[in-house]
Amino acid sequence: MKEATLVSQKISCGHCKMTVESAGNSLEGVSTITADPESKKIEVTFDESVITLDEIRQAIEKAGYPTE
Repeated sequence: MKEATLVSQKISCGHCKMTVESAGNSLEGVSTITADPESKKIEVTFDESVITLDEIRQAIEKAGYPTE
C-alpha cells in the first residue's frame, strides 16, 4: 500500500468532504481516503498494483475538486 497527500483549495465544507471521499472510495484499489476541509488536504491509501495516484487525482477532479 502507498500513502499520498493531495491538496484541493475547493474543499470547504462537510458536503465537499463527502463528495471527495465518495469519488475516491468508488475506485478499485483505494483502501482509504479522507478529506479535511480545514487543511484542504486529501489523505489517500491505495494499492499501486491496481490504481495510480494520477487516476485517483482524475476521479477527484472529475467530481469538481481540482488538486495541486
